Amino acid sequence: MALVGIVIGSKTDADLIQPALDMLKQLGIDYELSIISGHRNPEKLREYGLEAEGRGFEVIIAAAGRAAHLPGILASWTTLPVIGVPLPTSELKGIDALLSITQMPGGVPVACVGIGTSGAKNAALLAAQILGLKHNKIKEAYRKYKEELAEG
Repeated sequence: MALVGIVIGSKTDADLIQPALDMLKQLGIDYELSIISGHRNPEKLREYGLEAEGRGFEVIIAAAGRAAHLPGILASWTTLPVIGVPLPTSELKGIDALLSITQMPGGVPVACVGIGTSGAKNAALLAAQILGLKHNKIKEAYRKYKEELAEG
């Protein structure tokens, strides 16, 4: 069963989120990738947020560019942790998305990682840290990753 739900707003964002998918796979964490636009299909996004916990997700990663409403909208419809990944899809190269994701109103928290593919990878690693609090197998996979990282 997928523990991480990953949402991108467009098929064109797939390459930018790929490092998150690769890292989750490396750590043995099941995920489900969905493409749901918060602007073009807000009702579907609402349903996703409301049903996420019941579907077995424990963390959501939401990647968005430009005004980056996707992570905040999801956070408004779920009590699960939401990790926002700002994507460099505009003339501002992701700065607009970074500011949008980090400036959520009080009561609607969204964790935010760096812009682009390195941020996507870090979102997966942050998800692993969160899941590791409950799942020892994930905790050990993350610990092993950190040890290999330190070895260079």
